[in-house]
Amino acid sequence: MDRNSVDWRGYWAASPTPYINEDQLDLESLEALTQWYMGQGLHGLLVNGTSGEWFSQTQDERKQVAQTVLAQTQGEIPVVVGITALSPRESLLVAEHAMTHGASGVALTVPPYSKALDHEVVAFYEYIAQGVNAPVMIYNWPHGTSIDISSELASRLADIDGVVALKESTPNADQFFATAERVIDRVRVFGNFMSVRGLEFLQEHGGDGMIGGGSLFGRLDAQFWEDVWRGDWEQAKVHAEATESLFNSLWAPGGWRGLYGGYQSQLKAAMNMLAIPGGGAVRSPRLPITNPDDLAAIRSALVSAQLL
Repeated sequence: MDRNSVDWRGYWAASPTPYINEDQLDLESLEALTQWYMGQGLHGLLVNGTSGEWFSQTQDERKQVAQTVLAQTQGEIPVVVGITALSPRESLLVAEHAMTHGASGVALTVPPYSKALDHEVVAFYEYIAQGVNAPVMIYNWPHGTSIDISSELASRLADIDGVVALKESTPNADQFFATAERVIDRVRVFGNFMSVRGLEFLQEHGGDGMIGGGSLFGRLDAQFWEDVWRGDWEQAKVHAEATESLFNSLWAPGGWRGLYGGYQSQLKAAMNMLAIPGGGAVRSPRLPITNPDDLAAIRSALVSAQLL
């Protein structure tokens, strides 16, 4: 399997996971959020990723989240399930469950805390690709793993049979574009193309999509990619500029945290303000944003983006 084995492209939401409290998932809100994403015309979903707070869930809860989303989508759009875990064998168990329930594929970082060396990273993804009967999306998330997959290493990983996509979340923009150019002939590349520089890259080299933390713009996020596919570069640039402006108003460089709280905490606070389903509680170690000045700053950014 390679990039031609899947038709993954466009704007995908990395779906947050709604909680009632520390002990209970809010599956009803997750159903509503999934339907909202589909109603906005998003092109795919990633569940149990960083935005989904997989690290705050039991394995059973991760399975419930995946099943709930897959039951709602019913194959209408691709759904890739995050299977990152501390143990590679645990990743395989989560993957088996996801594929049994209709997932389009699986995505994972190297095991957090492992500090794997380059040859170990290659061996790890070979082990996963051989162990799952599924298309594999590599997720480069150096803020969560302390490993930033270089362009050279990404090229080696792109040659692994079964690896079909790369979710590239390096905070280094130069590295992102170098990696995309190097591997796009073999794997689907998802990353920060929704910027002025990203749009220029798309025009010259192409690119497959973006997996963003949720979707605050909703339909406009999907529309960006549909404009690109039509070759309407001027219209796409309008949204690229809007996306870049909102990002800089809310997120630290590289997107690893919000300016006013943890990544998931700030995302859910913004979702609440926009009345997007699922913007409820976060779980430890995340804390909700309660400072009135911080909440006012988030609201101001949304107003400036003409979302409120």
